Amino acid sequence: GYTEQTVTLGTSDVVDVKLVPGAALEEVIVIGYGTVKKEDATGSVNSVTSKDFNNGPIVSPEQLIAGKIAGVQITQHSGEPGGGISIRIRGGTSVGASNDPLFVIDGVPIDNEGTASGRNPLNFLNPSDIESYTVLKDASAAAIYGSRGANGVIIITTKKGKKGSPGTLTYDGYYTVTSFVEEPNVLSAEEFRNVVTFVAPNRLEKLGTASTNWFDQITRNAAGHSHSLSFSGGSDNIGYRASVGYQKLEGVLIGSQTEKTSVGFNYNHSMFDNKLNVNANLRGAFTKDLFDQGQIGAAWFFDPTQPVYDADNRAFAGFFEYGIGLAPRNPVSTFSQIQDQGRSYRNLGNIEAEYKFDNFIPALSAKVN
Repeated sequence: GYTEQTVTLGTSDVVDVKLVPGAALEEVIVIGYGTVKKEDATGSVNSVTSKDFNNGPIVSPEQLIAGKIAGVQITQHSGEPGGGISIRIRGGTSVGASNDPLFVIDGVPIDNEGTASGRNPLNFLNPSDIESYTVLKDASAAAIYGSRGANGVIIITTKKGKKGSPGTLTYDGYYTVTSFVEEPNVLSAEEFRNVVTFVAPNRLEKLGTASTNWFDQITRNAAGHSHSLSFSGGSDNIGYRASVGYQKLEGVLIGSQTEKTSVGFNYNHSMFDNKLNVNANLRGAFTKDLFDQGQIGAAWFFDPTQPVYDADNRAFAGFFEYGIGLAPRNPVSTFSQIQDQGRSYRNLGNIEAEYKFDNFIPALSAKVN
């Protein structure tokens, strides 16, 4: 919290340095009941702003701060694009109950369970619209939000139009390609035949004549792109910002994909010499997800001497299958014939008005949300 100083060493053996408090202590952070200077915050609070966010193909907002805050562990459940997440603040506190923190977006607490049709409860937010994160770690969170804040609180503040700023049009986008660096080490068709010949020669007749790399059959070089367009500006007492975003990312497993269209709007207005401040927010997104069928496990275990297709096997639409209950399914047949989709529309909006009683009692205000 002090200003960095550079001192040139001379011939003297004594160097006098006087530390001067820097601008970091004047930084304003968002807490549950308003804003406060960093030096006045009494609880365990960490704040990360957009200038320190992670870069790259960010799908869900929590990836912006992964590894940025001590004591906050962010884990993605799978490698699927936009996959579910697990966030733990200072570790787990319960064996049977939820250990998930409470999310508060622009002053509105949301259900962190999400929807049955989506992977992640935060996926409806456009990462390009987020201004800052504030993480409340200690008991002060429960004092403000009750039992919902027992596992900590993550406050997400979105970008707003600045009063008096000229109209600004901003575009943010990227294109990405994802691929496996190294494949799992499994037996080739020839190695598999050698093992069967040595261990169970009486079953050689059950093997096929093909040489199939099942891992190559179910994976791909996945492409993705994201686009975000926003317009912001304001007059002397008014600020506004509107944004629209589109994102589509393929998974490296064929049959896995996420696609999202999002919109956002903010309007803020100061009246009566800044005594009355009105702030309105609206966020929404339509998300379409394609879920993989877990075929990667079958690709590791399926017989590499068998072909992908068997024209005579009409019972399985021309795919080779063992047809035995204990045997794994043909992984190519699995993603080709089973389509697991999820579609969700989620929106979040609020209007907040705050009146400051500066003429009567300084620092006293009334807020309606």
